[in-house]
Amino acid sequence: MAKTVREARKDCFYRLMDSPVGQLKLVASHKGLAAILWDSDRPGRVPLTILAEDESHPVLVETERQLRQYFAGERRVFDLPLDFSGTEFQKKVWQALLTIPFGETRSYTQIAEQIDAPKAIRAVGAANGRNPISIIAPCHRVIGAAGDLRGFAGGLERKTYLLGFEGSETKAFDFAA
Repeated sequence: MAKTVREARKDCFYRLMDSPVGQLKLVASHKGLAAILWDSDRPGRVPLTILAEDESHPVLVETERQLRQYFAGERRVFDLPLDFSGTEFQKKVWQALLTIPFGETRSYTQIAEQIDAPKAIRAVGAANGRNPISIIAPCHRVIGAAGDLRGFAGGLERKTYLLGFEGSETKAFDFAA
């Protein structure tokens, strides 16, 4: 069995951004947006080599602009160069996340079927949990088959916020309460 190797990443820069879901660390390489990290992210969830802060990096400036539009209710689709770093399987899952429309959700089973790996539901969940580009590659839109919320790197409170902000309905929360 061939071993999957995680790509090495070099020359990444970051910029911090305050948002309605807390402080976000935007990370870019020379190819594009490499990560959006949570202030509570566990070390090593997204393995990156970050060299320095760069407030003027064009990808980071544009990412912040588009995220501000998203949180203001003015943007539903992002248009950014993305630089995913992971295994081929992870990249398939992350590309599938990009197809989930604003305000909609998909189950882990549906994502597994979409990438032609219907028995890899747990592997899809693991890849979803390692998604380096949260919000843009909307892993918060992936829920359990029964409509329940499952793990989220930013925490279930933030997942609940993002889904509610987008108008998604799940069995895990009730905004009327």
